[in-house]
Amino acid sequence: KLESEASSEATEKAYCDEQMAKTEFKKDELSDDIAKMTAKIDKAAAASAGLKAEVQALQAELAALTKAQAEMDKLRMEEHEAFTEAKADLELGLTGVRKALGVLREYYGTGGAAAAAMLQEAEGQPAAPEKHEKAAGAGTSIIGILEVVESDFAKNLATEETEEDDAQSQYDTMTQQNKVTKTLKEQDVKYKTQEFTGLDKTVADYSGERETTNAELSAVLEYYAKIKERCIAKPETYEERQRRRTAEIEGLKEALTILKEETASLLQKHGRGSRRNHHFLGADA
Repeated sequence: KLESEASSEATEKAYCDEQMAKTEFKKDELSDDIAKMTAKIDKAAAASAGLKAEVQALQAELAALTKAQAEMDKLRMEEHEAFTEAKADLELGLTGVRKALGVLREYYGTGGAAAAAMLQEAEGQPAAPEKHEKAAGAGTSIIGILEVVESDFAKNLATEETEEDDAQSQYDTMTQQNKVTKTLKEQDVKYKTQEFTGLDKTVADYSGERETTNAELSAVLEYYAKIKERCIAKPETYEERQRRRTAEIEGLKEALTILKEETASLLQKHGRGSRRNHHFLGADA
């Protein structure tokens, strides 16, 4: 019986040692896998969040750029309309002054009679007296004034045209720069969006894998708890020790009683055997 118990205990110990070792190895392996997946998830999630913030900033910059370009377009259109109107007025005035100068110069020049007739006809004035003479000094003064006016008109027209050309050139340059900037930022948004979309997929894939591994680890831990309960002796409480000692004492008492009974039985048998032997010896005498 003792040998059987010893063999059973040895078998149980070998089983426990094997199962505990295998379970602990699997537990550590799964825990390590989960830790690695968690690190990858955290890294990918952080990178994705950073890219999303960058995309958000780029989109805000694109919106501001679009608004600025719209304001530039509106201002350029208003400036061009003002220039067109001013140019028309200046050209009209310049044309009128030059026409008047032509008439006056012709009148006070060699073709004065014809010019005077033309002026009178144009203005509806009566014919001059036959003894009318040209006021050369007054004519020269008027012509001088008109030439100054002509110069001012021409100068103002040239200034308006130069300013318009400069404004249009600056507008074209800024518009081209804005187009290039917009294209680059839109490409950045496209590529960064693709990148964080891929990272989000990586996070989702690893999260699903980690969930499966966690479920497996839970099952291993549950088995590990059961195997520990079976294989690792628990410290006895005072009541359990008392009950065990009482059971041991009772067992010893019972064994002692059995031993006494067996001893008495043996002695009794031995006594009967001695009397029989003595009887046989007496008969032989």
